[in-house]
Amino acid sequence: MHKTKKMDGWSGVSILLMAIFLIFLVWPLGNLLKESVYLDGKFSLDAFQEFFGKSYYYGSIFNSLKVGIAVMAVSLLLGIPFAYFYSFYQLKGRKILFVMCLLGTMSAPFLGAYAWILLMGNSGLVTTMLKSIGIRGITIYGFGGIVFVQALKLFPLVVIYMNGAFRDIDNSLLEAAESMGCKGVKRFFRVIMSLTMPTILAAALLVFMRSFADFGTPVLIGRGYSTFPVLIYNQYLGENGADYHFAAAISVIAVVVTAIIFLIQKFATNKFKFTINSLHPIEPKKAKGIGGILMHIYCYGVVALALLPQLYIINMSFRNYNNSILQPGYSFVNYEKAVEKNLFRAIGNTLIVSIVALAIIIVIAVLLSYLVVRRSNAFNNAIDVISMMPYIMPGGVIGISLIITFSKRPFVLTGSLLIMIIALSIRRMPFTSRSATAAMMKIPTSIEEAAISLGASKAKSFIKITVPMMSSGIISGAILSWVSIITEMSSGVILYNNRTITLTIGTYSAITGGIYGVAAVFATITTIFTVICLVLYLKVTKSEDIQV
Repeated sequence: MHKTKKMDGWSGVSILLMAIFLIFLVWPLGNLLKESVYLDGKFSLDAFQEFFGKSYYYGSIFNSLKVGIAVMAVSLLLGIPFAYFYSFYQLKGRKILFVMCLLGTMSAPFLGAYAWILLMGNSGLVTTMLKSIGIRGITIYGFGGIVFVQALKLFPLVVIYMNGAFRDIDNSLLEAAESMGCKGVKRFFRVIMSLTMPTILAAALLVFMRSFADFGTPVLIGRGYSTFPVLIYNQYLGENGADYHFAAAISVIAVVVTAIIFLIQKFATNKFKFTINSLHPIEPKKAKGIGGILMHIYCYGVVALALLPQLYIINMSFRNYNNSILQPGYSFVNYEKAVEKNLFRAIGNTLIVSIVALAIIIVIAVLLSYLVVRRSNAFNNAIDVISMMPYIMPGGVIGISLIITFSKRPFVLTGSLLIMIIALSIRRMPFTSRSATAAMMKIPTSIEEAAISLGASKAKSFIKITVPMMSSGIISGAILSWVSIITEMSSGVILYNNRTITLTIGTYSAITGGIYGVAAVFATITTIFTVICLVLYLKVTKSEDIQV
């Protein structure tokens, strides 16, 4: 006789989680696909034919790919040397450098774009100074500007990832390489780079995906350089009204493109994957002589350049503005105007959306991590794969799919905070679920078994023992999710209205409205929220690497 597994509480949890993801992710994406191939109730591929029939449309794919590849390359070129100097040498103010890196990567991408417009736009501070000495033609707009702004925003991710990888290298391997005559630059490329290749590929994918999906930077400084996310937004909220059919078709293409790139990266990562046991960790050397000076100049210079936009925005929030015209002197006039522009509502909505979404994310991530690690089977693994889908999708795709699905009876959610909570919970789930799963894998099953043998129920053992033991992983992932929720714009800009405005959307709305002083206030408050998240992250993790 074949034994049949009895249904228990965890089987019910599996079914519940699958139902949640089917309703709020798979079903909307299915409706998105349906919307892309049906027009007025009839099957039609006209939208796809139109897309691939005009270079303006399909060119946006290549534009996004070019931007993503360029940003990835520049980020690696900036981040790998930085991480190498940081990990292998005793730099002055190491902790300050690490904090500055984290702060740089935790800010909203489009805030950097906005700040660089103030610095290097047509009437920017730097632009004006360069013109006064006869230097013209340098601009922040277009392809070069997008790559510049995004690379400064995203290279800290490479630093953080590579720092962890460098610290995992066994020093005996490097000593063995030196004894065989492999030293200096040759050792770096042949040994160190080879040993860290899986991490390099992971960091490269993360940077590429972030760049590819970024809406705020290209929409603000693209100036005609159309990227995929901007095209989706323009077709959904164009001057001639929403074209759901065409926007859905573009969104489907975006999903296919990002999925292919993700699979290629996974294949490459698995090909180079291996385990390093660091029995003799790297011992940082003193940074001496000219080389040491150049290392310090490079690391602090790059980080300072990355943080310059945020500092400048804070300064501009106190400058006197008459609409978009900068006036002499400092005051709180921008903050007074911001209050009139629903600042407190934006703060309240941001807190409500972020806290509720984060609570949902934590609960689902904890349950999912247990199912994946302790009760691994095809059904639970399928839930895990589905939950990771938003990781590779532009935010606009999530936003449009939810509007298509929940703008009709019986589930009318559009225009509410609830639909924004759903969108952000789904979109930012992977950060916490990956971190929670990594923490779960480190907990021996024997601890839970011991608790059960002493009379504790499975539920009590899970709540009282397992969850507290994985709390560090849960909290660190949750903080990263929280930051990404606070700074999210690509999905929020499609879902919001005046009643559901958040700090990020308020900043974007003020920028597009030409109210730069008010925009600086919204951006400053967002930065304060980000700093709070950073402090919490450092306090909880006491770590110098992030695993997603």
